[in-house]
Amino acid sequence: MDNLLLVTVDSLRADHVGWHGYERETTPFLDEFSEDSHAFTRTFAHACSTRSSFPAILTASYPLMYGGFERISEERTLISEALSEAGYDTAGLHSNLYLGADFDYDRGFDEFFDSKTDPSLMAQLRQAVKDNLDQGGVIYKTLEAIFFATERQVGANIGSAYVLADDITDLALERIADADPDRPQFLWVHYMDVHHPYLPPEEHQLEFRDEPISDRRSIQLRRKMIEEPENVTEAEVSDIVDLYDAEIRYADSQIKRLIEGVKEAWSGETVTAVTADHGEEFKDHGRFSHHTTFHDEVLQVPLLVDIPGHEGGRYDDLVGLLDLTPTLVDYGGGEQSDAFYGSSLRPLIEDGDWDRTEIFANWENDDERRFAYRDKEWKYIRMRDEESLYDMQNDPDEIENVIDDNPEIASRLREAVDNHVKEVDATMTDLGEVEMDENVKERLRDLGYKE
Repeated sequence: MDNLLLVTVDSLRADHVGWHGYERETTPFLDEFSEDSHAFTRTFAHACSTRSSFPAILTASYPLMYGGFERISEERTLISEALSEAGYDTAGLHSNLYLGADFDYDRGFDEFFDSKTDPSLMAQLRQAVKDNLDQGGVIYKTLEAIFFATERQVGANIGSAYVLADDITDLALERIADADPDRPQFLWVHYMDVHHPYLPPEEHQLEFRDEPISDRRSIQLRRKMIEEPENVTEAEVSDIVDLYDAEIRYADSQIKRLIEGVKEAWSGETVTAVTADHGEEFKDHGRFSHHTTFHDEVLQVPLLVDIPGHEGGRYDDLVGLLDLTPTLVDYGGGEQSDAFYGSSLRPLIEDGDWDRTEIFANWENDDERRFAYRDKEWKYIRMRDEESLYDMQNDPDEIENVIDDNPEIASRLREAVDNHVKEVDATMTDLGEVEMDENVKERLRDLGYKE
């Protein structure tokens, strides 16, 4: 059996990647890596945020299936569980707490690091204030106000939203070196750095600008883009994009370290997949970050699959991230779970056979469900009682809602979404609520999440 390496990058939109045609050299290593890989140019997430997207990536099922993305239901099968059953030594390393053991993502892993017990000194200080002071008291409220005012006005990074890419890579290389030599290996590594707050090292900023932006200024820009997106100027958008691209360049350098480390340490061949959980908006539709709008800037992601002994290729077929786990399980010699809704890409890679013609996305909160349908020609989005339809061939930026001009197409896609909703609802189960401690909640807030 082959070793398996899965690399995921948070918030990496496809059109900011070199091999996707981006004019900047954000991904020099991955561009070179793509030359011998299978590159899928029309790959889409099934949701617009980490929490809702990852069930598709790691369990090959849609976000709202099996009780939703609140946690990983026992009825889902994680890739780690399928590969553990196949005899793999399994490890997962990341620092997004929505993917942590509290949400049952650790199942099937022999080693699992989610950084829950590794906050920064400032985050520890903030938590100590919460733990030791009456949260209704004057002193507590004063210190809390100071924390937030400091970040907003001065631009100090007061928390530890995630573990930096070089540290995650160091942990991964330690794991790679200590892996059981008698078992095939599966390693999943998730990099958070491309997610805001954007604080890339200066050396990577200087690839795209003459002078680096200070951390203080970066934090100020982040606050403004989240709290006052309508007031962000064109010059500030340009600065924010520079920071974002520099983070991609930084992540690319660390992915290079990781993949080269695997080649040196592991015997046998390694199937490697590199992708992202969702993209990022820069006022494409008036906002920043990755809100649940289902536009392509937040849904379209890069996907590379390198298979030793197979000549690489380019594919413009529609691929969903729920096809990734079945592909790796297939090449790893494991069994496909009945809970998988994706399909292995192996027939497409080896024989050119592929029958996916549509992508579905979904999401919900307490009082709303949202759905989207996309094929090569059309995109249909349903949000609350509003519907929109975009002609993706003539309007790839999704500017003009043409639903009133195309009633027959709208009716057909509406029916397709209705059938998808029935498929989702057929798996419904009650997961209950996840109890999170205050440290977890605070770090999720640092990433812009509302837990």
